[in-house]
Amino acid sequence: MIVGVTAVGNIILTEQFRIPVNQRVIELPAGIAGDIPGQEGEELAIAARRELLEETGYEASGMELLFPGPPSAGLASEVVTFFKAIGLRKAAKGGGEGHEDITVHEIPLGEIDAWLGRKSAEGLLVDPKVYTGLYFVTRDR
Repeated sequence: MIVGVTAVGNIILTEQFRIPVNQRVIELPAGIAGDIPGQEGEELAIAARRELLEETGYEASGMELLFPGPPSAGLASEVVTFFKAIGLRKAAKGGGEGHEDITVHEIPLGEIDAWLGRKSAEGLLVDPKVYTGLYFVTRDR
């Protein structure tokens, strides 16, 4: 998971249709490390930079490790690692690869609560990990 805030104070979120819940979901940019053939041992920070660029079009000069943790320890063995993107620069359109069809949102931090409320009212789901990311960016301000 990548928590990124632009120089003007906008948090970067993604939106995409998720088949398991049959709805569009607001999320932090994220991806899987080691999912490219020949790069199975990919470092997590490198994967985070790659996924951030693919999904949002933003390049980061660095990734700061925040913490790893299990999102559903009673259900799956998945461990999510949170990174804070440092030195963001818009370098491409974003939107994901192939079938992903990702919409990128840049929301001012001061408006994020109302914005997320509107998206929920419109019927979108909000991944709870978004609120974890918000904790880290507001903690540091």
